[in-house]
Amino acid sequence: MVDRLSCDDLFAKNKIIPVVTLNDIEKAIPLANALIKGGISIMEVTLRTSTAFQIIERIAIEVPEITVGAGTVVTGKDYHNAIKYGAKFIVSPGLTQELIKAKDFYNIPFIPGTITPTEVLNALNSGLTHLKYFPAESYNGLDTLKHFASIFPNIKFCPTGGINIRNAKLYLSLPNVFAIGCSFIVAENLIANSNFEEITKLTNEITSIQ
Repeated sequence: MVDRLSCDDLFAKNKIIPVVTLNDIEKAIPLANALIKGGISIMEVTLRTSTAFQIIERIAIEVPEITVGAGTVVTGKDYHNAIKYGAKFIVSPGLTQELIKAKDFYNIPFIPGTITPTEVLNALNSGLTHLKYFPAESYNGLDTLKHFASIFPNIKFCPTGGINIRNAKLYLSLPNVFAIGCSFIVAENLIANSNFEEITKLTNEITSIQ
């Protein structure tokens, strides 16, 4: 079993998680450095591109100041490969027995996606207390998470999906939110145009609301 940081340790200071979808390996390092310059030292690289594992590996090796994780992990094979290439935490849109088995083997921060109370209970019964709430805005995330706070007092959430500069502070103010996942600060058009200064600017803006 691999033993690393707990969720509480990892997210004690990392409240804003940029959710990155990236094709171009050569943009990985400038992007990571732009986030660090803006005050963020964590990023989630989604497994939605053929280069995702190589990007995770490059960031993990060349920019150790940033904690890189893998997102959109949907199979046990994804889970194993993400860790093989250097991911320090795992994020999934859902939860399966295959992912639970991988989680139990590696014992690193694993944040599966949930929406319904039944899904939250299934995650809790699998020993998970830090969950992704996705897609947050599509499911009236602010009001739902307020209700969940009293129903599930031992569960904390990372709302993702539709988070922007206008609602980020509202989500972060909820007592059962441990972090938020944001894609707008690492928008694909900004990366494609190598507009890393704008990414740093947006990063500064969102970190200033904490």
